[in-house]
Order: sequence, then structure tokens, then C-alpha cells
Amino acid sequence: MTWGAHQDSHALDLKVDRDVVDAPLALRRKPGTRMPADRTEGSLNAYSVSSAIARRRSWSSWLLLGIASSLLTYVLLLPHSAPQIWSRSLDAAFDLSARYYSALADVNTVGDVALEPPRALFSSNGRTDQVQWDNYSLVLQGQRILIYSGEFHTYRLPVPSLWPDILQKVKAAGLNAISVYLHWGAINPAPGVIDFDGYRAVEPLYEAAKAAGIWIVLRPGPYINAETTAGGIAHWVTSEVAGPLRTNATDFRASWQDYIQGVIEQTARYQITEGGPVIAIQIDNEYSQNAISGAYFSELEEAYHNSSIVVPLTYNDPGEHKGFVNGSGAVDIYGLDAYPQGFDCSHPDTWSAVTTNYHDYHEGTNPSQPWYFPEFQGGSFDAWGPTAPGYENCRQLTGASFESVFYRTLWASNAKLMSFYMLYGGTSWGGIPFPGVYTSYDYGSSIAENRALTDKYTELKLQGLFLRSSPEFYKTDWIGNSSTVVSVSNSAAFAVLLRNPDTRSSYWIVRQTSSTSTATINFNMTIDTSAGTLQIPQVVSSITLSGRQSKVIVGDYSFGAHSSLLYSTASILFAGKIGSRDVLFLYGDADQEHEASLATPGPASLRSDSPFVSFTPASGNQSVVSFLPGISGLVTVFDTPSQLVLYADTVTAGTFWAPVLASTNAHANYWQIGTNSTLLVGGPHLVRNASLSASGTLALRGDLNSSVRLTVIGPPGVKRVTWNGEPVDPDTNAAERLTSVGGFTGQLALKSAVQGIKTPVLRNWKFANSLPEADVGFDDSEWTVANHTTTNIPFKPFYGDGRVLYGCDYGFCENTVLWRGHFNGTADVKSANLSINGGEAFAASVWLNDQFIGTSYGNSTNNRNILEETDDLFVFPNGSLLIGQDNVITIVQDNMGLNETESSPETSRSPRGVRGFKLNNGTFADWKVQGKVGGYTNFPDKTRGVMNEGGLFGERKGWHLPGFDTSSWASRSLSSGLPNDNAGVGFFVTTFDLRVPDGFDVLMSFNFDSTPAPYRALLFVNGWMMGKFVANLGPQWKFPVHEGILEYQGTNTVAVALWAMESVLISPQLNVTIDAMLDGGVGNVVANNPPWTSRGRP
Repeated sequence: MTWGAHQDSHALDLKVDRDVVDAPLALRRKPGTRMPADRTEGSLNAYSVSSAIARRRSWSSWLLLGIASSLLTYVLLLPHSAPQIWSRSLDAAFDLSARYYSALADVNTVGDVALEPPRALFSSNGRTDQVQWDNYSLVLQGQRILIYSGEFHTYRLPVPSLWPDILQKVKAAGLNAISVYLHWGAINPAPGVIDFDGYRAVEPLYEAAKAAGIWIVLRPGPYINAETTAGGIAHWVTSEVAGPLRTNATDFRASWQDYIQGVIEQTARYQITEGGPVIAIQIDNEYSQNAISGAYFSELEEAYHNSSIVVPLTYNDPGEHKGFVNGSGAVDIYGLDAYPQGFDCSHPDTWSAVTTNYHDYHEGTNPSQPWYFPEFQGGSFDAWGPTAPGYENCRQLTGASFESVFYRTLWASNAKLMSFYMLYGGTSWGGIPFPGVYTSYDYGSSIAENRALTDKYTELKLQGLFLRSSPEFYKTDWIGNSSTVVSVSNSAAFAVLLRNPDTRSSYWIVRQTSSTSTATINFNMTIDTSAGTLQIPQVVSSITLSGRQSKVIVGDYSFGAHSSLLYSTASILFAGKIGSRDVLFLYGDADQEHEASLATPGPASLRSDSPFVSFTPASGNQSVVSFLPGISGLVTVFDTPSQLVLYADTVTAGTFWAPVLASTNAHANYWQIGTNSTLLVGGPHLVRNASLSASGTLALRGDLNSSVRLTVIGPPGVKRVTWNGEPVDPDTNAAERLTSVGGFTGQLALKSAVQGIKTPVLRNWKFANSLPEADVGFDDSEWTVANHTTTNIPFKPFYGDGRVLYGCDYGFCENTVLWRGHFNGTADVKSANLSINGGEAFAASVWLNDQFIGTSYGNSTNNRNILEETDDLFVFPNGSLLIGQDNVITIVQDNMGLNETESSPETSRSPRGVRGFKLNNGTFADWKVQGKVGGYTNFPDKTRGVMNEGGLFGERKGWHLPGFDTSSWASRSLSSGLPNDNAGVGFFVTTFDLRVPDGFDVLMSFNFDSTPAPYRALLFVNGWMMGKFVANLGPQWKFPVHEGILEYQGTNTVAVALWAMESVLISPQLNVTIDAMLDGGVGNVVANNPPWTSRGRP
């Protein structure tokens, strides 16, 4: 019997103090007890020891009495009852007593607050007891934890000193974890090469997570999907490894060993057991279980188990398939991925209904484990094409209303580990994307690609701070819904009841029965509480749900040291202890009415005098506090030295933050584990962190996007406040009106230096031809001869003479690849057939000698079908052929990345290149190929890595790098396009200076004219390829570029590789815009933009 399964103990009427057996959190009081005035959270004193001993004795007495009573009943009634029933009850009694006596010496208490039960009562992987679990939740270092998390890919933000910016925003939203893919292909670009430097590093991520107090579930693959090329599989593996990918084939296993061992080496010392943030590692990604995949998983698990990795191993099932719960390759903790809205953002107001079987599926799949969603929809990717809706539509489809309804539906299924994909999407710069997506990986996330906070972020923060405030919610039984046990007055409302089996706190999660409805509904509920059965609301007329809105109605909800809510139809932003006071912050929509029932001892003068707030006496010392429509701003509802109750409209509540105050232990910034100290701060655009000195200075750091009023609810020891290091003048009268203890108000103004930040202007462009390969006399003798006749890529050539012209087979997998086919010219050679594979939305332009003969497009003529490969006839223009001489067909082919795994893992072995070639008469002699300098084995730019460059002439020469001397180039504006309006490729380079003062985060973007035209442009900023603009397709024309790529206080180099795909007028326009100017920022952003050098360049 588990402690949560209490039917048998109820049958025996055992009086077990469940708070001592299995309280939901350290520093949670038992109902009805009070914390002494001299008790501080986290302290031990004589009172706590004696209290613990007394409580244990009380528990022992009750337990023994219960057992004795059961034995007596058993003896007296056995002849008249079914023996198996009494046997079961007797077993339960002895089970309880055995658990009690085995655990008694180890039960931890702090003051009159009970901790979690002994760790032996939880499940683990047998390698550590610092990460455990039961059917409710994870238990970290003995503390029950609800994981509320988001996905973040560091390789999509290639500035490591900006990673703390994202993590601080994660923490500020009340989240406590991130999920992180690592990219095998970036870290292991060639056999035997493991590179954890720069943006590929994990140590800066781990350190930033520790500093922010964020846990990490690491997801290193080897396969990750992630809308990245080959799903993250190293490109060299797709060509050099013969055995099937993602199997236990010997050579595939050998291919990932160095990478996984590197991950282990980098991660082992950052596990939770070593004071680090890593609490779990995922095995591969969304793989169906069978004999082959099971053997593959087993090999990966063996690699971790034979190492110093001790944290649990997890799995993310792509659907309700019950994969890897049992059998070969089974993991420690199973999870389900879910994207209920799908990935078409074209109609953002059209919703799918919520999934209603999650709880039943969990109970039928892994009921002894906590309910885990490794990926739940946090946005959507977007595809190429002029009809693509764009990421703002995706943000609307999965916006704040979606989060309100669908995320709380997860809560209603009793999920206690949830991670949202993506929380910050970032940029698929260089060759990172797979062909189905463009450069931006904004994903419609809560944090936009340029790192700006969105309306989605605010809703997520409202949820995150509630969950952080509600440890009793971390252990709940699913009781039923309004179809069975919950009574609601309106069938249009649907409610699910969760209840903590120990404290009896209750959570009714309500939404509309038709989850897609945009109507407003009203209803009443009948609820069971410690005060009896109540019909709520008791004073206002009803509970209101707007269209696509969900709420949590709480009952018997504890907050702080000795306070509780009998119930509340208002939402909870924050509940806890600040200093010595119990603080509750309620909120609700301004056009709705709400109420809460709680004790408000003291004279009426301590209560709000707002005309929108009323107090109605109820049973006992309870008052029903009613909040009428029309409240705007913050209202102090009740204010005493021991209790503070606040209320605000939803918009105002969204401007508040609850930064933690760190302790001094190994996990100093981790809520529950390292600290339970916090405060409330209202007004700023973002509050990153807070610290309180011994002398009483509260130091706040964060961002402003406008001048605002600062509101602080802090401990009484706060004597002064600073904002980003500058003192804030107090408004003492306003603070006293706010609260009698611990309040502070003041004004925060934008620094005047913001006026001096100017938008840079791009001018004085220099130009050079970047396609000399199309000249008749170009010397390709140093190029690689493409003469392979076999390939490990299973997708064989369509036609030709047996030679395989796939770029990866010659070391050229990323970005632009050039091919040159030589043949002898005769009068009867009129044309060539070429089948070219570049991935969806690719293009390939073809020249015969020095004459342009056409472009093959990876899209239909109406741009509605995006094609992966084409098969075209290229007719030779009159006079273009050199009779009796060497003729050359030159192909400039854009490689859009390798495919992800689809029906077979082998689909990641994409045959990028020329899948078919033939002349109408005659044969090709030599074929030559050239991609990036050095291919994937010997590329010179180790800082920017294997994904950054392609094979254009200018890239090979390093023209895109800072410091390359363009003084001898022609002056030509970018808007003039290529000379003579010819098809071809040219490089345009310019520089500009920035002088952004310290203490500002200025979000900038490079913007092309969105007018459709037949050209492509590669955007390089200080050497980094930060954008691929496909002007005939779109939809992306705006390319955010961060500080760290941009030199905020120096000279910046911009290079545009312009590829005109037709001989027509091409007139690109490019400008820089400032999207936001934030007074604050993460600070200490370091640029790593190595300049041009001749080393390794032709």
C-alpha cells in the first residue's frame, strides 16, 4: 500500500498523522498548528526538537492503538466475515506499523513543520537517492518538486554570455527547469573531433543554470529532431557509416561513442549530486519501441550506466504508444509529447479541442511514475512559402488563451512534470535548419527570437508563480470531474477535482466544456471543504469564465506560516511568507466578480475601504471577501503585522514579480532546495534578481522599457532599495498606504542615455563577383574529383554513368555546393538533363561555360508546393557550346539541410547533390565538386563551426569575415544588384559603428524588402551567417541579430552574398531597425568574432 492509497487505512480508521508521514514540502505547517514568533524558515531550535519528539510519540500511540483495535476486531468478527477482507485490512495495519518503525529515526522535521518521508519510501534508479520519485512527482534531495519547464537550445543562441539572459527570464516566470537539446553535428563535426568550445559548450550553461536556480533535463540525442539538419545527427555519420542509423549496428554505435562520452565528461560534475543543475538525461528522441530500437536504447543506457552519470534516464514518446515503459531499453521515467494544435498557423483562431484522456492514459501506462510531458506545445514551427503564416500567427495560435486552457488541462490530468517546447526558440543560423523551416526558429514562443517578452510570457508567469506558491499541489489525487463527482450548475462548465491526500487541500480546475468556445459563461459550484459543503460563490452571483479561459479554484489552501483560504474563486498569483508575514496576492479579470473566504482577524480599520471590495462575515472567524467588477490596479485587502492580502486586476498582476533571495548553500538559488525567501516587486518590465544585504539594502536588477512606479512588498528589514545599482527615492506616504510593514514605493525612470542610441545606417557598400567558376577559363584543378561509384546513402542516383554526385560523400554537406561537369563539345550536343536534390525550397542555377542557362527551383511555379528535388532539361543556347573543346556545366546548388527521420531513420541520409546527369548526346568526362573550404574535416573557422559557411567563392576566401580588405573592390550599392542585371553571385560588404552605452539591451534586426523577386541572399554579420533570405518564397524578411554577434561598442561588418537566380533587375533593400531599447539587460556580453586570416583559405 502506498501512502496515497488510503482506502484500507480508512477502513481501519487509523489515526495517522499524514503530515509527518508524507508532507508535501519542507517548511509546510500541519493544519491547525502555528509557528512560534521566533521561528524562522530553515532554522532548528529547542522548540523544533521537542515538538518533533512529541509528535512522533503521538503518532506512535495512535498507530499502536489502531493496530490493537484491528487485532481485536479481527478476533471477534472473523467467523462472520470474509477472511480475505480482514486479512487485507490486517496486512494494511502491519504495513503501516512496519513503515513507521523503520522510518521513525529518519523522519525529518523543522519546528512544527514536517518534511517528506524517508527517501527509502520513494523509487529511484538505484544510482542516487537525490533524484527520486513516486506516482505523484519527482523528489529532489528529499523535497517533493513540481517541474515547470521550457525548452531552450543554446546552439540557436550562439552567444554564451546571453544564455543567462534566457535563464533569468525563465526563473522570473516562476519556472524551475529547462529542457536542453545538444547538437551532435555541431559538437562532433568530423570523426574523432569533439568540440565543446564557444556556443557548443555546456559548462557555461550549467553555471548559468546554477546561478539562476534552474534545473536541467539534458537531451543529447544522439538524434534530437528539433527541426535541425539530419535531426542533429552528425553529417559525416550520414555518409561514412554503413550501418543503419539509430540502431545497434556496430559502426553506428562506434560513431556516437566519442560524442556521448564527451557529454558524460562535461556533465558528470554538474549533476545535482555534485551541486549542479542536471537532474535527468533523455535517451534519444521520440523513437518507437521495437527489437532494434530497444537494443539501441540499451546500448545508450549502458554507456551512461558504465560512467559517473547517476541521474535518471528518461524518454519522450511521440504519441500514446507506451514506448520504453517496459522491455528492452526501458527508461527510468516515461514521458509523453503532445502538440494538440498541430503545426498549421494559417488559421490562428481555429482551435483543436483539449485532449481528455491524459489522466486515464497515465494510469494505464506508468501509474507508479509521475506524469511527465517532456514536450508540450509551446508554439509551432513554420515552413517556407509566400502563403506561410509566419510566427506571429503561431504565437496567436498558441497564445495566452491557449496556455490558460491547455496548460491547466495538463494540471487537471495530474501531470507534475511539464516542459513547453519552445520557451525560447532562437535562430537556426547557418546550416542548422532542416529543409522544412527557414532561419528564424522563433516558434511563436513565450520569449521571442530577439529575446523580447511576449503576452504569452505574462500568462506563463501567472501560472508559474502560482505553482511555485502551492507546494500542496505537488501531491494530489485525481478525484473526478463534473461528469462524476464535481457539481456545477451549468453544463457549459467543466471541472476536475484534485486533492492532496495529506492536507486535504483541493483544486478545482475549471474550463468550458467546449474548450474551443469563445462565449462567456457563468456558473456556481458545490464544494466540500473543512467547514462543510458549500455552494460557491456565497456572496457574488457566479463564477465567470470568458471564452477560452481556465481557472483554478482552491479550497483549504494553506499559505505562509499559519494562514489558509477556505476557498477562492479569484486566482492566486503568490502565496507564501515574506519576512514574518503570511502574504496572499489574489487577482482576477477586471470585468468579472470574484470572492475568497479566509480569516481576517482584527478591526475593520485594517480592511480595504475600496468600494469594489466588501467583507461578509461567515462561520467561525471567516470572512467572505468579494471583489466587484471595475477594480484596476493594486488593492490592499487586509493588512496586519502577521498577514497581508492583496488583490489586483489580471493586467496589474502581470506586472508583478517574485524574485528569490539566495542562501549560501550549494543550491543557493533553487527554490525549496536552497531557499524559501522571496519578495514581491511590481512595475518593471523584468526583474532579473534580488539580494538583501545585512545592512538592509535591497538590490534589484532588471529591465525597463518605460518609466514606471516601483512597488515592493518585502521583509521588514528593507531600509533602502537600489535598481541596477542606483538608489531609488522612496515615496513614504504611498508605501504606508500600501502596507504597514515591508512596503516600498518609488519611481523608476529610463536613463537619459537612451536618447543617444541611434539606428545604424548601411551605406558605402563594396562589391566583388563571387562566381568566377562560371568563367570559361576558371581553374578547378584543386577541386575534389567526384568519382565515387558507391555510397552509404540508400537513395541511389536516378540516371547517369554510375558516378555518385552527393556532396556529403565528398565532405561537403552544409550550405552552398558547386559542381562542374566537363565534356567534349560536338555539334549534336544540344542539352543536358539534371536531377538536382537540395531539400525543400532549394534552388540550383546552371551555367554552360559562361552563359546562364536556367535555375531549377525547389518550389512549384505558383509557390504552393515546396519541392525537395527537381528533374529539368537545360537547353544549350545557340553559340554557347565550344565545338571540339572542353565545355563545363557549372551548378550552384543550395543545400537546405538534411532531412529529419521520417518513416525510417535512413531518411536523414539525404542525397543532396546531383541525382541524375546526362547529355542528350555524348558523355561527361570529369565531375568536380567544391563546398566549404576543408569540408567537414578541415574547415578553418573553428569558432563559428561547421554549420556557418558554404562553398561560394567569397565564403571560401573569407570575404564575409571582419577585417577582410575590400579597399580594392568596386563601390556599388546593394540596391543596384549585380552588374548588367545578370544572373550570378556577388558579395556586398560594408561596415558600421555602434556606440551603445553599457546598461542597455538594444534589440536589433536586419530587414530586407519583402517584395517577391528571384534572388537569394545570405546575411553575414561579423562573420556569422545569421540569415538566408529567399525573396521568391519568404515568408521571412526580418532577421534579428544579438549583441555578442553585433559589437555594441565597436565596428561591425555586414556581408551579403547576393544570388540572382534570373537575368532580371534585382534591387535588394536592407536596413537595420531597433525593435526595442531596454534599460538594463543581462550585462557582460562578450563578443567572439574572430577576424579574417589567410590561414586555411585559398
